[in-house]
Amino acid sequence: MESTQTGDAGVRLGGEKGPKLTLVDAVAQSVGFMGPVFSMAFLVPLVVGIISVTGNGAGIAAPLSVLIAAIGVLAIAWIVAQYAKRIHAAGALYDYVSDGLGSKIGAAAGFLYYVGLLFLGAGILVLIAGTIHDTLAAEFGFEALSTQVWAILLLALVVATMFFGVALSTRTQLVLALLGIATVLLFALHVIVQVGADNKVGEAFSPSSAPNGWAGIAFGIVYGVLLFTGFETSANLGEETSNPKRDIPRAVIGSVVIVGLFYLLVTYAQIAGYGFSLDAIGTNAGAPLFGLAAPSDAGGYGSVLIGRWLELVVVLDMIAVLLGISVAASRGIFAMARDHRFPSTFSQVSRRGTPFNAGIAVVVFYLVFAVLTFTQESLLAILGPDGEPAFPHYFSMFSWASAFGGLALAVIYFLLCLGGIRGLRDANPALKWVAVIVGLLVTAAAIFGGVYQVQAPTLYSVYAIVVVLVIGLILAFVIPGKPADLTTFDELTSSEQGPQKL
Repeated sequence: MESTQTGDAGVRLGGEKGPKLTLVDAVAQSVGFMGPVFSMAFLVPLVVGIISVTGNGAGIAAPLSVLIAAIGVLAIAWIVAQYAKRIHAAGALYDYVSDGLGSKIGAAAGFLYYVGLLFLGAGILVLIAGTIHDTLAAEFGFEALSTQVWAILLLALVVATMFFGVALSTRTQLVLALLGIATVLLFALHVIVQVGADNKVGEAFSPSSAPNGWAGIAFGIVYGVLLFTGFETSANLGEETSNPKRDIPRAVIGSVVIVGLFYLLVTYAQIAGYGFSLDAIGTNAGAPLFGLAAPSDAGGYGSVLIGRWLELVVVLDMIAVLLGISVAASRGIFAMARDHRFPSTFSQVSRRGTPFNAGIAVVVFYLVFAVLTFTQESLLAILGPDGEPAFPHYFSMFSWASAFGGLALAVIYFLLCLGGIRGLRDANPALKWVAVIVGLLVTAAAIFGGVYQVQAPTLYSVYAIVVVLVIGLILAFVIPGKPADLTTFDELTSSEQGPQKL
C-alpha cells in the first residue's frame, strides 16, 4: 500500500518535484477519452439517422453534420482554452463553471459531471468485457474466460494505470489511440480510393441530400456533438503539466481539430463505401465500418484478416476511453474533496503524486456497477417486442450509463458556455460572444437530442440527471466548501518543469 498525504490547502498533484506531463500527454488524455475509433465504428449510424430513437438524421449528408458539429465543439473548446490559461486545477470544468456562475452552481455542476464520468467509465468497462468475450467466442470458439473474468482483468488495468502515475495512463492511451486511428484512417483512404469515380463529395456536404433537408442536418448535428464528448479532459491534468498555460489550451483545441478531421474523412468513407445509399448502410446499421471491412465477395473492401484487425483496434480504443475516463474522474473527485465539497479523505495523494482514495472510489464504483450488471439481469434491460431482453445485459447497462453520462456532460458544457459570459472577463469580446452563442446553441441541441422521444429504460437517465443535479445543489448549500484562493496555484518555476518520467 502506498503512503499518502493530504491534498488540503493547496497541495498540487504530480508529486513534490512538481508536474512532469507534456503537451503529448495532455493531447493523449483528450483523444483517449473521445475514443475516435470507437465513435466511428458505432456512432455514425446515429448521425445518419438509421438507428436514432427519433428516426431523424442527416442521411448521406452526415459529413456535413459532423463538420458543423466540429465547428460548434471548437467554440466550446475555445472557451475551455481561455479558462485553462489562468486556472490550472484538477477539477477543470468544475472550476471553470464555478468561476463563471459562482461556487454553488459550480459545485452542483461538478457533482453531476463526475457522477456522469463514473457511469460512463463503469458502462464502458462492462461493454469491453462483454465484447471481448463474445467476439472471441464467435470468431475463435474461445470461452475459457468468462465476461466476469475479463471485467476483473480490465479493473486491474485501471488500477495499474491510475496508481502508478498518470504518465503511464496517458502514454498507454496514446499508443492505443494512435494504433487505432492509423488503422482506420488507412482503411478509410483505401475505401475512398476503391470507390474512385463514384465518389460524390458535393452530395455528402449538401443539405438537400438529407432526408428532411436542414431539419435532418440539425438532428445529425445533435448526435455529431456526442462524438466529441470528453475533448476537455486534458484540462484535468493542469496541475500535473509542466506548462499548463501553454500546453492545455493547445491540447484542447488541437484534439478537437485533429479528431474532427479524422471524423470527417472516416464518416465520408463509410457513406461512400455504401454507394451513398441509406438502404445499403441499413444492412449493417449496428456497425457499418465492420461491414466495409468484410471480404469483397461479401460486399466489402477488406478481408477476414482486416475485419478481425479492425475489431481488435476498436476494442483497444475502447480501453483507451476507459483509461481516459478513469483518470478524469479521479482528478475531479480529488479536486472537489480538496475544496471540501466531498469528504476530505478523497483528497489524499499517493507518494507518486496521484489521487489515492479518489482512485479507489472510482474502482469501487466500477466494481459495484459490474456486480449489478452480472447479477441483476432485469435491471435496465432493453426489451424486445416479445418482452424478452433484446441485447446482452452488459450492452443494456452500457446503453443506460452512456445516455446518463453523455447527457450529464452536455448539461455541463451548456453551463460552461453560459458562465463564459461573466467568467471570460479578459478575453476578446467579439470572439467570446461568438464562442458563447455557438456553444450554447450546440449544447442545447445536444441536450434536446438526449431527451426528445426517449423511451424507457433510457428515459430513466433523464430523471436521474435531474435528481443528481438537485442533490448537487442541496450539497452545495449545505457544505460551504473552501475559498477558491486556497486551491489556486502560482505559475510553475523553471525548476519545477522537469523532464517526463514514468
